[in-house]
Amino acid sequence: MPSHLSNPAALPAPDADASAHSERVAAHVRAVISDAGGWIPFERYMREVLYAPGLGYYVAGAAKLGAAGDFVTAPEMTPLFGATLASPVAAILDGSSAREIVELGAGSGALARSLLHSLATAGVSISRYRIVEVSPDLRERQRAALADAHVPVEWCDAMPPAMDGAVLLNEVLDAVPPHLVVHAGGLWLERGVSHTHGKLRFADRPLDDEALREMAQARFPSGEDYVSEINAGAEALVATLSRALLGGAIMLIDYGFPRAEYYHPQRSAGTLVGHYRHRVHVDPFLWPGLSDLTAHVDFTAIATAANRLANVTLGCLRSPAPAVRRHLTGAVTRSGRLPIVVPAPA
Repeated sequence: MPSHLSNPAALPAPDADASAHSERVAAHVRAVISDAGGWIPFERYMREVLYAPGLGYYVAGAAKLGAAGDFVTAPEMTPLFGATLASPVAAILDGSSAREIVELGAGSGALARSLLHSLATAGVSISRYRIVEVSPDLRERQRAALADAHVPVEWCDAMPPAMDGAVLLNEVLDAVPPHLVVHAGGLWLERGVSHTHGKLRFADRPLDDEALREMAQARFPSGEDYVSEINAGAEALVATLSRALLGGAIMLIDYGFPRAEYYHPQRSAGTLVGHYRHRVHVDPFLWPGLSDLTAHVDFTAIATAANRLANVTLGCLRSPAPAVRRHLTGAVTRSGRLPIVVPAPA
């Protein structure tokens, strides 16, 4: 096991209430599997344990961010992250008509707070700040963080059908559930989840989805046994956002690789990991509903998803800083309106 990964046996055990919640999540997943005939794709499993109403990791009330949670994102560490983004966001707003900011998955609201403060200090006008948030707990934290915001702040349950301004996704794509594809012995399989005697486990089945198989065939190294993610959902999300973009740009900030590195022959087990109490582990069945699950982003696929749409372009730039060498920022723009590519803040 790589040195940065934690042995599940060494992880701090959840308390009785958390354990009971995790068992409710596991029972829900087992029911979903049984209703589906005994097997579901891993993409469905991850969707249930992260987003099932009232149960999933991101929609239940447990702490996720900060010292009491499972991970920390850059905006939680310093307001300089939002301050760094203020200049490109101001340029994006100048290239739009409505001058609005839309943030998907705003976490604790730390990015919104620091960004709005920096823009106000610079005298940048903003019509409104909209947040798309599925977590009731995080929505309340955002309301508290933005109680003194100088612009109207609105919360949305779903992505707006049209957006005109700066659209921000900070570490959102990595939380979109991917499919797991296996190439072994010349066969193409989809890795899913079943359960035996109440225990959740991986189970592989022939890959019948022709589109998914074609994507894997085009991306995986040839002639080798290989397991990795294909995140059609993340690609679809970016395409949908791009179609809804009337003016301005979408900024995508996440950890990932260009395709040649994502599907490098030496990365033969994929990038899927879990985060629990600031430890990284590789068991997706560890305490369902209590542990975050995430996979890196194939930025080549994201760029292709945006660029195949008429009048939309996406550029990505790798940060030269070694500490953030896998942290990329892309800008999706309407061609002819705002040609902008910005590096991820260090």
